[in-house]
Amino acid sequence: MKKSERRLGIRLFLAVIYLMIITILFICGYKIYKDTNEVKPFQDVTTTDEYSYINVSKMSDKFAYSEKDNIGIHFVIEREDTGLWHTYIIAIKEDEISKYEDLIKYGKGELDRIPKPIKVYGYPVNITNEVKEMAIKNINSFLPSTNEVKITNDNYEEYLTNSYLDTTKKQEEKLPPELMLISTLFVIVTFLLLLIIIDKNILVDRLDKNLKKLTRKK
Repeated sequence: MKKSERRLGIRLFLAVIYLMIITILFICGYKIYKDTNEVKPFQDVTTTDEYSYINVSKMSDKFAYSEKDNIGIHFVIEREDTGLWHTYIIAIKEDEISKYEDLIKYGKGELDRIPKPIKVYGYPVNITNEVKEMAIKNINSFLPSTNEVKITNDNYEEYLTNSYLDTTKKQEEKLPPELMLISTLFVIVTFLLLLIIIDKNILVDRLDKNLKKLTRKK
């Protein structure tokens, strides 16, 4: 076998191996990134660092307000396709309240038509005792008249979660350590592939030399 043919064969073989490794690293890295930065339904979150959403079908007027941050606290209802509904609490900027007007009017029974649901995103925030007390005080005026359960301190978490969705917080991208490791390996293997392409790879030189010796022995 000619030297050029032997060397080309080695380069092609290594290039295929490197491409396979690069593909695997890319797929694993992408999956880790997607899983880490997944946007979950609010009812499925377990920690306050999980970005989540609520598909709001109905909203109350604010029952609490932070003048410092210009943020209102509202009750909302999320209705499933099955007809089941869940009541949650969200915090929104007062500057954005106009886009929720129909949902608030519908929540007060002032709108005959059913408005289109609005999906809101944010991070869970553990509810304070002050907000909890105000929620208990105001929740019954928002719940449907058919609701016979009176919300108290004892049963609060059975009907309302111990956190609310803060929609003023934007999603922060997370880069876990394993993703950083995969990214480093991806760069290294890509660099090695580039050396193969420009024929400057030490491994090619060694394999070519060893194959040459084996050929001579035969």
